[in-house]
Amino acid sequence: MPDTSDTAPDFTLPRDGGGEVTLSELRGGKVVLFFYPRDDTPGCTKESIAFSEHKDAFAQAGATVLGISRDTVAKHDKFIAKHDLTVPLLSDADSTVCEDYGVWVEKNMYGKTSMGIERSTFLIDENGKIARVWRKVKVPGHVEEVLEAVKGG
Repeated sequence: MPDTSDTAPDFTLPRDGGGEVTLSELRGGKVVLFFYPRDDTPGCTKESIAFSEHKDAFAQAGATVLGISRDTVAKHDKFIAKHDLTVPLLSDADSTVCEDYGVWVEKNMYGKTSMGIERSTFLIDENGKIARVWRKVKVPGHVEEVLEAVKGG
C-alpha cells in the first residue's frame, strides 16, 4: 500500500471515449487520482460532479484529475453523458491498479462482507511521488480540500 513520498505505481488504463492514459506520461504536472466504488451511485455521482465543476481550478493549479473505478469504459461513457462530467474516467476492470494503491479492500455492509473499492484520493507530485493520501473519503468538502492541497495550502 503506497504512502506519501513513495513513487506512485505506474499504470496504463483504458479511458472513457476510447484511448488510454499512462500515469508516467503525466510527469511534470501534478495528478489527482480519485478511486470511487461505482458509476451512478449517489456518493460517486456527487464526487465526480464536484471534481468536474472544479476541473478548471485544478488545471490552473497545474493538476490533472483522473477518476478510477472497476466500471467498464461503456459504463463510464453513459455516466459522463448523464451527468455532463468533464474529468476522464479510467476503467480498472481487473482491479490491478486498485490493488496496487491498496484501495481494493474487504467491506462490511449490513453484516455482509464483500470486496470493493474504498473511496480514496491520491495527490501525485510532478516527479511521480505520492504527496498526499486521503482514505475513507467523505464526499462533502473533499474536492475543495484536495484543491487546497494541490495549490500548496
